[in-house]
Amino acid sequence: MPETGNPKSEGQPETASAALFGLCPRCGAKTLFDGMAKFAPRCRSCGLDYSQFNVGDGPAAFLTLIVGTIVAVLAIWLQLSFEPPFWVHAVLWIPVTTVLVIGGLRVAKAWLLGAEYRRRAGEGRIKD
Repeated sequence: MPETGNPKSEGQPETASAALFGLCPRCGAKTLFDGMAKFAPRCRSCGLDYSQFNVGDGPAAFLTLIVGTIVAVLAIWLQLSFEPPFWVHAVLWIPVTTVLVIGGLRVAKAWLLGAEYRRRAGEGRIKD
């Protein structure tokens, strides 16, 4: 049975702040991540098992479309406005894309895990 809590419990962070800062959706401790975009196995503070949540590839798919659109539009605008040499695009857009993808993936995954926790999302199990 998944561990879920009351969505209005004290100590629970708002969804946006939990996503931005990697906070546990149950207690608000900064224990959600164990690396850049990898979830910790469980909260070191309250013991919430993060492995019960299935975030999947949804955040990565949406992020690919969003970041790709932003970078492509900005690169086209830069090229049409200033016509810089190719190396300027490489030096500019590779780091920008990397930062947006890693930072965005971290926020998107945390947001989705928090949403699953608050809505008590499950994997379609038949209850006994």
